[in-house]
Amino acid sequence: MMVRTPDKYFFAKGTSEGPTRLNSFDRALINSGIGDTNLVRLSSIVPPSSQEIEPVKLPGGALIPVAYASLTSDIPGQIISAAVAIGIPENDSLPGLIMEYSAVLEAEHVENYAREMVLEGFRYRNRKIKEIKSTVISTQVENIATVFAGVVLWY
Repeated sequence: MMVRTPDKYFFAKGTSEGPTRLNSFDRALINSGIGDTNLVRLSSIVPPSSQEIEPVKLPGGALIPVAYASLTSDIPGQIISAAVAIGIPENDSLPGLIMEYSAVLEAEHVENYAREMVLEGFRYRNRKIKEIKSTVISTQVENIATVFAGVVLWY
């Protein structure tokens, strides 16, 4: 059996409040557009020559490869943020790199940290970077809140 390698990707992000930690996470997935799928967590490599696309409607129940950061908190007033950053290499025959980060911090700090991790990953791979793309989401907790940011690989 041959396994297909995805050649496209898109960003997904969402936040929510919920009555429980799991319901909050589930609603954040729904709000990000990927809630009715089975996420297969990736170890953060973008296949060579992958192209960014607009988010697509995913088939319900499908196994979806995704690298993501999430954080759930039940501390009212706390600011929580999640970010993902993608490093695109100059040489498009080489794979790209995704870094994920979430923390009890403002969005700007979390996104910057994810981007810095991409730069470091390229440094120790001895690859030149063409560009970094990123997304971040943040919320202030009311009761039980979740933030979710991911990169979905697609075909």
